[in-house]
This record gives sequence, structure tokens and C-alpha cells, in this order.
Amino acid sequence: MSRVHLIDPATATGNAAEQLAATQSTLGVIPNMAKAMAHSPAALKGFLGLFGALKEGVLSAGIQERIALAVAELNGCSYCLSAHTMVSRNVAQLPEEEIEAARRGTSADPKAAAVLRLAVAITENRGRIADEAFAAAREAGLTDEEIVEVIANTVRNIFTNYVNEALDVDVEWPLVTPYSRAAV
Repeated sequence: MSRVHLIDPATATGNAAEQLAATQSTLGVIPNMAKAMAHSPAALKGFLGLFGALKEGVLSAGIQERIALAVAELNGCSYCLSAHTMVSRNVAQLPEEEIEAARRGTSADPKAAAVLRLAVAITENRGRIADEAFAAAREAGLTDEEIVEVIANTVRNIFTNYVNEALDVDVEWPLVTPYSRAAV
């Protein structure tokens, strides 16, 4: 059970109501994460702003979903792993092999694999990536714009992972358990 009550969009008022309506408009749905995050309309507005901006960026939806899967797996976030597995299948239309590969930080696609290596390095090292990791991204052909967007997508997903884990937000999607927890 979530550590904070989930704000019901039907009874929300003020800024929380505005941001939940914006969530519906931006995402097409109001997930439990947003209902928890709405306790801070500023935090929800910030998430939606970054989500919307990156949706218009140079990285495809499939690449963004792969990043989300890799980061959620590394951070052990069942909520985000469950949500992004569903979105990867149903919206980004990623094949099951690519969903599983992304959870492990890799891909059969060379560019996607380079993006995921960078996202994993950023996540594991809290942004302090080695020169070799950066050089590998360059050698794989990632542009400055793509590198910055990989960082932004990684951080956006770390934010949602931490919100969902810290608040123990109820998972409303088909449950996907991180590999590290499945072994326990």
C-alpha cells in the first residue's frame, strides 16, 4: 500500500487538480505515480515538463523506453519496470527480446546498445562516467544532442524510480519484478 494516499483526480482541487488534468492530457492516463506525486504539484509539473520536452527530442520512443527499462532494473523499481514493460510492448512495439535485453542494459541494435551502455554508466556512477564510456558513445556515433538527451532521460527515470520506491506506490500494471528481487 502506498505510503501516501493517492489523490483522486475526481476530488482533487487547486494546483493538484490542474496537474492531474495536465497528466491526463500529456500521458493519456493518470497513473498511480502521478496521483502520489500530486501531493507536490510542483514536482508533478516538473516531471510532466521534462517528459513532454523529451518526447519531442531526437531519441525515439523505443530508445526512451529502453532507457527506462534499464534504469528501472538497475534501481530495482517494480513500478517503473512494470509500467515501461507495458508501454514498451503496447506503444513502442518493442519485441520481447529487446525488452529483456534493455533490462540487462543491452540491445541487438548497435545504436540502442550504445545508448544503454551510456545510461547504465550514468546510473551506476551517479553521473560520473569514465572517459572510456563517453568515448564509446562517441565512437558509436552518438551526437552531442543525443548524449545530452540520454542523460536527461536517465535522470527523469531515476526521479520516477525514486518517487515510486520511496513512496511504495501501488503498481496498477501487470507486475514485473526486477531480476535482483526475483532471485530473493
